[in-house]
Amino acid sequence: MAIAHQMSVEGNVLYVKASGRDESEEEVKQYGMAVLEMALARGVERVLCEETELEYALGTFSIYEAAKFIAEVVPKVCRVAIVCSPRDLQSGAFWETVAVNRGLNVRVTTDLDLARVWIAEGADHPDLPMDGSTE
Repeated sequence: MAIAHQMSVEGNVLYVKASGRDESEEEVKQYGMAVLEMALARGVERVLCEETELEYALGTFSIYEAAKFIAEVVPKVCRVAIVCSPRDLQSGAFWETVAVNRGLNVRVTTDLDLARVWIAEGADHPDLPMDGSTE
């Protein structure tokens, strides 16, 4: 099943709920562009993607290419939190590393509450650990 998603804006945050399976690099890029276009259309710079029901199925090279693409097109002023399932955390963490190394302000976690705090209060806590640790 391909990526399905719903989006809504609450205040200054775009909330995205995605499900299904990322079956191709191109599909992941299209999903990312749909999120970006909605954020730009609504004038928001904070995005919280809940992807706990989305299965990450891409290989390492495709994850790298998709993250690189998204980091190149998303404005650097945006702040993005992605919440994935524990089974996909390793792939999500790799995606985060690639995107952050290219200047995107993004965090991937399995903790929705922590992601909400990071999105809402991120400017005050730029180094908030996304894994729940205090170090």
